[in-house]
Amino acid sequence: MSTTRMPTAVKRPRNPEATKASILAAARAEFAERGLDGGRVDNIARRAGANKQLVYYYFGSKDEIYKAALEASYADIRSLERELDLAALPPREAMIRLIDFSLGYLAQHREFIRMLSDENAHGARHVRNSDAARQTNSPLLEMLAETLRRGEKEGIFRPGIDPLELYVSIAGMTFFYFANGLTMSAIFGRDLAQPEAISSYRDHIVTFTLAGLRP
Repeated sequence: MSTTRMPTAVKRPRNPEATKASILAAARAEFAERGLDGGRVDNIARRAGANKQLVYYYFGSKDEIYKAALEASYADIRSLERELDLAALPPREAMIRLIDFSLGYLAQHREFIRMLSDENAHGARHVRNSDAARQTNSPLLEMLAETLRRGEKEGIFRPGIDPLELYVSIAGMTFFYFANGLTMSAIFGRDLAQPEAISSYRDHIVTFTLAGLRP
């Protein structure tokens, strides 16, 4: 683990928040492409158009930059999930919207898949020590629990469904499709990246999930 730190006498830029945000965006791109082991602070600085010493000034070490990049990735998707406003929808439509969002987000953000896969390969040690990552996940489970309660009350969802287990099921069906799409396409001889294939799979997991929720 890299613990190299820059000298304290670095000159801060005129717009430190913009510089820090630029470094963080560059770090997310670098680690998504190369992972923690392959990512280089030199490359992050070059991508951000910043001095390498500034990278260490703001983030301290390569591991801390990686952790911050993960936290930012989680924060982005959770922020968008909160904007879904599931409470404003009937329970069944709320569940469909969550599935559509999860599938659509991963289809457009393969870098998120690569970063999560890399973090799992490292034993999830950065996320495990991140209060920010845990806090961003809490509201999602609360939204799911509230949707399940409403559906149960209306008689369209069966009782006793664990919101975390449901989330894991939806995440598993959507994440696996894109994380392993290339190998499955090669093995089964069907291009799963085609829009028609994704649309068909979307219909399948919506039907599959709703059937599992029925009383």
